[in-house]
Amino acid sequence: MMKLLLDRLLTTIPALIGVVVASFLLTRVLPGDTAAYFAGPAATPQAIEQLRQQLGLDRPLPEQFGHYVVDLAKGDLGKSLTTGQPVLSDIKARLPASAELTLFGLILALLIAVPLGIAAAVRQGTVVDHACRAIATAGVSLPVFFTGLLLIYVFYYILQWSPAPLGRLDVFTSAPRGVTGFYLIDSLIAGDGETFRASFSQILLPGITLAIFSLAPIARITRASMLSALSSDFIRTARAAGLGARTIIVTYAFRNAMLPVITTLGMVFSFLLGANVLVEKVFAWPGIGSYAVEALIASDFAPVQGFVLTMAILYIVLNLLIDLTYRVIDPRMRNAS
Repeated sequence: MMKLLLDRLLTTIPALIGVVVASFLLTRVLPGDTAAYFAGPAATPQAIEQLRQQLGLDRPLPEQFGHYVVDLAKGDLGKSLTTGQPVLSDIKARLPASAELTLFGLILALLIAVPLGIAAAVRQGTVVDHACRAIATAGVSLPVFFTGLLLIYVFYYILQWSPAPLGRLDVFTSAPRGVTGFYLIDSLIAGDGETFRASFSQILLPGITLAIFSLAPIARITRASMLSALSSDFIRTARAAGLGARTIIVTYAFRNAMLPVITTLGMVFSFLLGANVLVEKVFAWPGIGSYAVEALIASDFAPVQGFVLTMAILYIVLNLLIDLTYRVIDPRMRNAS
């Protein structure tokens, strides 16, 4: 296991180097002048040039990149001109909000998509199977921002069942004491039912938006994997031995169909990290996605570079966890390693 971790970590080094180089170069070729934006519309050319010199933007690109790499090696992601705070502090403050929303949407999608995919495979050609296909098609066809706006219009504006989409909590509720950074978990730890209900009501609509987007690929791959497992020889042997349908489906078929589902979960989670940007803007969610968009509009390079690097690290960690999960589920992979 330790050898696997070291091998995977060594292979991630070139990827991280590529991400650092690409994010630096892309932020420099994007349209917009950082110095002109923050100097203001009434600033003189001399004032803009002076600010450009203070920010180091007048130096050659290789020199700017060298300073960036040196600061990065020290754990310094730079300072946000928009918030006036270090980028690392901003990311630490906002990352739990994005992670909570992403995990909530993914768990909600799993609770719906996996049973639906299993039922569609077991009852192939029935109404359940056709419903699974229809839901999957609708899920991948609807953009997340459209789904979010539609849910807000129906459940907040028309039915008035949902609170205003203005962040993680309403203005009348205080945030729980920070333990994990996840309001749902922290409110439960504190035994604060009122804060839990308030945070749950705020996260429900954006979570459903992400769940609708992510349940389609999970349901389809679960159905396909279950169909392949149910047609295998060992399932026919289990049926001939007189085992019950529940045991065959859950213990034997689904366990062998889990690996493709886990692979899909990794891909879906990475997709959700990107979709989070749009969902956070629609629901005014204070995560790193909205933070990066605001910085990008202002041509604030450091937060954008920090956001890209953070997403790359999360994606690498996620793939490492998937590899480890493979070896827990499938004994053949443990023996192979």
